[in-house]
Amino acid sequence: MSNAASRARYDVLTIGNAIVDVLAQTDEAFLVREGLAKGSMRLIEAQEAERLYEAMGPAQLVSGGSAGNTAAGIASLGGNAAFIGKVAEDDLGHFFRHDMNAVGIAFPTAALQEGAPTARCMILITPDSERTMNTYLGACQELTPADIDRDTVEGSAITYMEGYLWDPPKAKEAFRAAADMAHAAGRKVALTLSDSFCVDRFRGEFLELLRSGVVDIIFANNHEVAALYQTGDLETGIAALAEDAELAAVTLGAKGSLVLSGGERIAVPAPDVDELLDKTGAGDLFASGFLFGLARDMPLARCAELGSLAAGEIISHIGARPQHSLKALAEQHRLLGDMAA
Repeated sequence: MSNAASRARYDVLTIGNAIVDVLAQTDEAFLVREGLAKGSMRLIEAQEAERLYEAMGPAQLVSGGSAGNTAAGIASLGGNAAFIGKVAEDDLGHFFRHDMNAVGIAFPTAALQEGAPTARCMILITPDSERTMNTYLGACQELTPADIDRDTVEGSAITYMEGYLWDPPKAKEAFRAAADMAHAAGRKVALTLSDSFCVDRFRGEFLELLRSGVVDIIFANNHEVAALYQTGDLETGIAALAEDAELAAVTLGAKGSLVLSGGERIAVPAPDVDELLDKTGAGDLFASGFLFGLARDMPLARCAELGSLAAGEIISHIGARPQHSLKALAEQHRLLGDMAA
């Protein structure tokens, strides 16, 4: 990565759904009344989004979306991040853009002038810190190849995209266009599988992206790996992923993470957390730390350690954006040093 990174304007460009998170703490009884499966993510329409918002308790608004969260983590580490995603020209769209710009993330995508409003995700957090997500995609689905800014892609050491982009056809075309631009510029392309439900919908296409070399780096958790290879045995799935992926980072919950590269396996323990409050964004922030380290040419074990540190910070509070400087935390744990210069 060193030569590419030295010429890059951005460490990482993330491309994904631009979503405003609406977070509220709730109890099991509310989920039962609403007929919601705890820990799931479902797509909803605008009317259901409004109804659920009225029914849920006091809420906190935070700019979110998987790739947006990852960009925020990279910026918090002191990295140069960019984001491509579609918001509408409305209040939530302005809120999202302000949050991205306020932390130094480049956001070149023009707002949607007519049509669907900005996307939002109602996130219900139960006392066990599990989150149940209800997502209205709105303007997100209007991302097209025309929104992929070539200068930004070519100027980014790594272009990172979320699996959720594979749902809307136009966003899928945008994904492939960005990958082509990145590879033509000698850059790397990364993908997160997003969730096991997403994998179930697009298993064959995700495997094709890996095996054809469209994707160089893959991020997944243990459930997504099992879903990708349709196995109940995690070791079988990990072995298959090691064959298909040039580089993979697999998060294993309380067991930490595993990096797969060139036949090598690197295990990194889970972060130390005094109190686990909200798992929202843990995978997104692990990716931010890992990608930041990779763009700065750090050893793979250090990349995973930075990912673990970032994930640990995010699960210690409500919301999927860092509340403390990840750069300061990384320096405190001696994970940066001269390598991040």
